[in-house]
Amino acid sequence: MQNEDKVNLFEHTPIPRAVAKLAVPTILSSLVMVIYNLADTYFVGMCNNAIENAAVTLAAPVLLAFNAVNNLFGVGSSSMMSRALGKKDYDTVYKSSAFGFYCALLSGAVFALLCGIFQNPLLKLLGADANTMGATVGYMKWTVVFGAVPAILNVVLAYMVRAEGSALHASLGTMSGCFLNILLDPIFILPWGLDMGAEGAGVATFLSNCVACLYFFLLLFKKRGNTFVCVNPRKFTFEKRIVWGICSVGVPASIQNLLNVTGMTLLNNFTSSFGADAVAAMGITQKINMVPMNIAMGLSQGIMPLISYNYSSRNHKRMKGALTFSAKASLGFITVVAAGYFVGAAQLTQLFMDNGTIVAYGTRFLRGFCLGLPFLCMDFLAVGVFQAVGMGREALLFAIMRKIVLEIPALYILNFLFPLYGLAYAQLTAEVVLAVAAVLVLKRLFQRISRENV
Repeated sequence: MQNEDKVNLFEHTPIPRAVAKLAVPTILSSLVMVIYNLADTYFVGMCNNAIENAAVTLAAPVLLAFNAVNNLFGVGSSSMMSRALGKKDYDTVYKSSAFGFYCALLSGAVFALLCGIFQNPLLKLLGADANTMGATVGYMKWTVVFGAVPAILNVVLAYMVRAEGSALHASLGTMSGCFLNILLDPIFILPWGLDMGAEGAGVATFLSNCVACLYFFLLLFKKRGNTFVCVNPRKFTFEKRIVWGICSVGVPASIQNLLNVTGMTLLNNFTSSFGADAVAAMGITQKINMVPMNIAMGLSQGIMPLISYNYSSRNHKRMKGALTFSAKASLGFITVVAAGYFVGAAQLTQLFMDNGTIVAYGTRFLRGFCLGLPFLCMDFLAVGVFQAVGMGREALLFAIMRKIVLEIPALYILNFLFPLYGLAYAQLTAEVVLAVAAVLVLKRLFQRISRENV
């Protein structure tokens, strides 16, 4: 896509078509990422070796920590780039992308170095013992020590490519790595292949992220002169306006990720006191619920460049139109999915494990989770708008409200009032409140914009 085509996409393309062009590839890549995140666990599990499977589980918190870096420099830089594009301030666009790229590169290298140096203490902190230490070391060697840099750059580059309107290329880069990982996993992991177990899963993940990064580098080389994504070190700068513009959005997004991890950990800890069947059922329902959640999140991320551009170019009518159309389409689709989940909860749970007790638990869990999906959809859209227009404080406030103020206390209260089953309704409690708050804050945003235009 040439630069004039990108401008046309943001300024003149009919809103439904522009939203589809930006959001559909992002949604597809989000869904593929769900499969990608499950691939290592699934194929290592086929080895029927508890130690190898434990290695993947024990390393999961470290890999989740990558997302904090991804959000800091990916969300932060892409938001800054889109806002600068709307103002036709191309120097800021180039400097923002260069800052995000080199900070992500440096962060990945530091992450890898620290994990390599403090490997044994870190693994003990994560819960590894003498039996699981060897397998976990092998897995983390490839996913973290060697793999931190390509894993982080892969995601950050996808955000920046998407920011200039090339959503399809961003998704193709991400999905190329995902599909390759799924293909390589059985070859490296299983006995009929190289029989490397958890370490093989690490090798597959490392190679896949390298290929995804290669895709983006080749794309930028091919499009040189026709891309706003800049990796020229001469454009790297610590100018206050660049650093503040990126961090004001990126830091709240990063904290939001860490809070989500905390909330999930607490939910699993509450569930574990009710036995292995309850834990298995909760895990299954969380995976099923990830599908519509990632669709809603993909839409929110997909329209961010369109919102940012038109906010900064002061085409607020188009900005509001894009948000309104996206909200109607997303809410309509997610509501239908939620209804299907509620009716077919037992059948969906049974697809993963044909165990009567687990299916009974999972049915009740999924019906609780699915009720919150329409409200969650509105919350995601609002936070996406906040990040797009530089309202990092509001995005952080919503993250704190979701987990610390609402969801975590609800877990304690509902589990006390309705042991075990109440846990599935904590998210609903939080999202209803946040959906109302989202509508009110967005209303205030557009009222402020209207006053500024007078």
